[in-house]
Amino acid sequence: MARDGNRKSYSFKSVGDSVQEFRQFNRLEETRVVPIGIKTPIEFGNVAGNSGGLFKMHTTHLSQVRDNFKNLLLTNHGERPCLYDFGANLTELTFELGNETQDSEAVLRISRAVDKYMPFIELTTFEPLIIRDEESQSLAKVGFNITYSIPLLRVGPQGMEVILYTGG
Repeated sequence: MARDGNRKSYSFKSVGDSVQEFRQFNRLEETRVVPIGIKTPIEFGNVAGNSGGLFKMHTTHLSQVRDNFKNLLLTNHGERPCLYDFGANLTELTFELGNETQDSEAVLRISRAVDKYMPFIELTTFEPLIIRDEESQSLAKVGFNITYSIPLLRVGPQGMEVILYTGG
């Protein structure tokens, strides 16, 4: 620092990080994983650990899109505040899956929801899933398997099993 009367002058060479500190900081920034969104169902994260957040988070676009897509499929109209028509609205079709008419209705509802809220997803197949308990032959699980791709992320066919009802 140089002083000339009432004026002060500082040299940039006398402040800041050393070259080693700067390189170390950049290496840490490169290895740090940036969270994209909160995982659902919500779980507490490890605040003391490397994740450093209150909730567990998604760190890849693919995992975030997959989580959002599953939430879209499992949400019924009226369940999402301020977005009454959000979701595929499949609950009322749960016990009718496997019937060709109801399967077609489920495919239509899923297509409409995806077209409106996640148009970057390309739907491929829908297969109803009905699993009965082997001993009692009572209904154990009802749901579906769905395959899709995400061209914007250059992600090929992905599969997901969605369970709408579990009983027995």
